[in-house]
Amino acid sequence: MARLAPFIRQDHRYVLLGTAVVAAIGMRLSSSPRPVLSFMRYAYPVEVVMYALLAAWLVLAAVGLVLKLTHWDTYAEASPLASPAGRRALRLASYVVWAIVAVLVVDRIVMGVATAWNVAVHASSRPANDTLQSILYILYQGRDTFVTGLVTTVELAVIGTLVAFVLALLLVFFRIQTIDRPDNDFVRFWKRVGSGFARAYSLVVRGTPMMVQAMIIYFGVFGLLRATNMSTTQINGIWSTFLAGLVTITLNSTAYMMEVLRGGIESVDKGQAEAARSLGLSQWQAMAKVVFPQGIKYSIPGLSNELVINIKDSSVLSIIGTFDLMFATTTVAGIYYQQFQTSLIAAVIYLVLVLIASWLLGRFAARFDVKSSPVMSSSSSHVTADGHAAAELEE
Repeated sequence: MARLAPFIRQDHRYVLLGTAVVAAIGMRLSSSPRPVLSFMRYAYPVEVVMYALLAAWLVLAAVGLVLKLTHWDTYAEASPLASPAGRRALRLASYVVWAIVAVLVVDRIVMGVATAWNVAVHASSRPANDTLQSILYILYQGRDTFVTGLVTTVELAVIGTLVAFVLALLLVFFRIQTIDRPDNDFVRFWKRVGSGFARAYSLVVRGTPMMVQAMIIYFGVFGLLRATNMSTTQINGIWSTFLAGLVTITLNSTAYMMEVLRGGIESVDKGQAEAARSLGLSQWQAMAKVVFPQGIKYSIPGLSNELVINIKDSSVLSIIGTFDLMFATTTVAGIYYQQFQTSLIAAVIYLVLVLIASWLLGRFAARFDVKSSPVMSSSSSHVTADGHAAAELEE
């Protein structure tokens, strides 16, 4: 509430109207049925008083609105609510209203969820007449399946992103190579080959869906191994769906992270590379000691964003049978024939994962004092530091 005080002092009318909305929500909660674990069920007189106070605030807000409409130009002088004493009284009263609504939120919503969870845990079959209890029952009964899928999703996203970062560093080094005057024919040839391979790799991977890539990688390798007369059991022992999913995420992220890194490197002032060359450093030394460290720093927001993307995009790997969170969701949904409710559970889990990853990555970026800024990406698009491309052709 202390954070609201400066805002309240600026214009008490916002306090009246804003808190009136909160009071209306509180009255709606107070009128709703009490859950079994409600702590207000034995304090009915207290809740009546709370309801009356919320209603009184709505009346006060209505009076303030009428005074404003009838004394539009002289409201500050005509309304006692605009006086210093009236503002202080409104501020204190608004604290009371917010506290009452907070109590009602805990009593009706939090304790309501606790009641539903208690019923779901002890139920012998899925409660069909209560959606919340049904969702919690599915979550509790399928907890082992969801946990297995959750762990697999985190492993795929984290390991795939880390390995992709290493490969992206290698590829972006080839991608940005230019012919230098001292280079002999052998070096010139391999620079062209490396740069051409990096360009083609980026074009192919970023131009095809990850789902299609997963199917090509899994079934392609499976077919190659099958051509060696290995049995299906032997192949599954060395080429699992988890490994195929990890390879897919790694190769897919490598292309995107390579372009983000290239954008960060190209955002470094070219004068720094020229200054390094003038001091006697070779092109390789200038890139490794001067340009690369700064380019990586500028690319941190986009690189970290790839982890969040991989957490969500790993869901497509269920198409090849990878037991990730999406595959676990489909499995549980098939048991209870509740696609909608099970998908809601998966959505909440994915959201929590993304929020946790975003918070951790935000803290990581803050240690480097990195801010979101536009950096260059592919030759035909601009990419901001958070990794999102906007179709804007370069001239």
